[in-house]
Amino acid sequence: MYLVTIINSMGELTMKKTEIRFTGFGGQGIIRCALITGKALALFDDKHATMNQAFGPEARGSACASQLIVSNERVLYPYITTPDVLISMSQEAYDKYEPELGNKGTLIIDTDLVRPKSVRGKINMYSIPSTRFAEELGNRIFANLVMLGFFTAVTKVVTPEAMKKALPGLVPDRFLDRNIEAFDKGYNHGQKALQKTEKAAEKKSAAHKAKPKSKK
Repeated sequence: MYLVTIINSMGELTMKKTEIRFTGFGGQGIIRCALITGKALALFDDKHATMNQAFGPEARGSACASQLIVSNERVLYPYITTPDVLISMSQEAYDKYEPELGNKGTLIIDTDLVRPKSVRGKINMYSIPSTRFAEELGNRIFANLVMLGFFTAVTKVVTPEAMKKALPGLVPDRFLDRNIEAFDKGYNHGQKALQKTEKAAEKKSAAHKAKPKSKK
């Protein structure tokens, strides 16, 4: 297990601890997802972030994961206990890690690569064809940035401005503009998905309020 700790110098207590797990298969840039998000939070959003990742035979081709804990306080225990957010970019990763997601968590999947089971508890699920979108941009290697944009929009854990500022140094300079384009594509799709979900919730709430109360 390799541990990376990214800590900022601020300490406002306005945000609860959030546990995030990025999953997929080796070669999709799963580790980079956590590195980019952690850097964005710690350096540009004034949060504390601690990341850990596994290295081993699973690192390429089969299920792998990177974990990130985010808080406004210094993170004292750097390992995930019950993830609040799970991002799955492969079926094997989904099957392996979904059972550990909290019952009120947020599940984000790649539509074309994951066939989810029935949603349990009060989990909110969002989906995006991130790999297909990346292929439309010219290369499926950008799928992780599409997914990061989508994750940023639907969770609001980190700001899009911070995420873009974090990219230099973590993606090749010659592909920086393409990575930003991929991020924006995912972010815009996420905003639409979130608006759709919020409208559905408002409609459900209005229908519930309008339902006549039974007489006792």
